[in-house]
Amino acid sequence: MNILSVKDVYYKVDKLDIIKGISIDIKKDDCISIVGQSGSGKSTLLKLCADLIPITSGSIYYKEKCYTNYNPIELRKSISYCIQTPILFGNNVYDNLEFPFKIRNEKVDINRINYLLEKLNLDKSYLQKDIKTLSGGEKQRIAIIRNLLYIPEILLLDEITASLDKENTIIVENYIKELNESGVTVLWITHSDEQSKSIFNKRIFISQGEVIKVEEII
Repeated sequence: MNILSVKDVYYKVDKLDIIKGISIDIKKDDCISIVGQSGSGKSTLLKLCADLIPITSGSIYYKEKCYTNYNPIELRKSISYCIQTPILFGNNVYDNLEFPFKIRNEKVDINRINYLLEKLNLDKSYLQKDIKTLSGGEKQRIAIIRNLLYIPEILLLDEITASLDKENTIIVENYIKELNESGVTVLWITHSDEQSKSIFNKRIFISQGEVIKVEEII
C-alpha cells in the first residue's frame, strides 16, 4: 500500500518553479534517503509533504486520501517533520519536552521522556539544563526527542545529524532504523553519500526541483 503519494506537484515562488512536477509513491515501511545538491528542492519537498506550505498545483495523498480532505492538525500528528536547524524555546530542556503533551492536553509521560533521552545518549539531568548552555549537537538531539515523544506514521527528517559527531550520528541512525522496523515510514534528507546508503531501502535523487532517479538499495 502507498502510505504517501505525490502526484505531479509543483511549487512556485514569484513565478519561479522550485518543485517541477514531482511524482513519487512511498510504501508503508519504506526507509528512503533523499539526496541532491543544495537548492535542488529537497527541503521544499519535505515541507510540502508535511503540509507546511501550500502546493501550487498537483496533489499529495496520505493513505490514498488527498491532503485537502484531512484536518491539517490531525494530518500533522501522523506526519512529523524534523528540521535541520533545531528551534528550542522556553528556559530549559523540560519546557521543550513537555510541549507535545501540553498541546494534546495529556499528562507528561516522564518515563517516555527519560527513555528517549537515554536512547539518544543523554540523561535525565538534561531536563533542567538551560537551553542557552547546550551545544549544537545537544540541541539537535533534544529537538529530535521532542518530535518522537509521539511516534508518527511518517517521519520526515531534514539533515538531522548535520551537527552531530560520528558516535551520536550512528546512535540516531540506529534508533530511526528501530522505528522503521516497527512500522514508521521514513524520508530522510542527507548530504552524506555514506549515510544515504546506511539504513535505507531506497534512495531518491533530486536535481533542480525534479526527481531524476529512484534507486533500490540492497
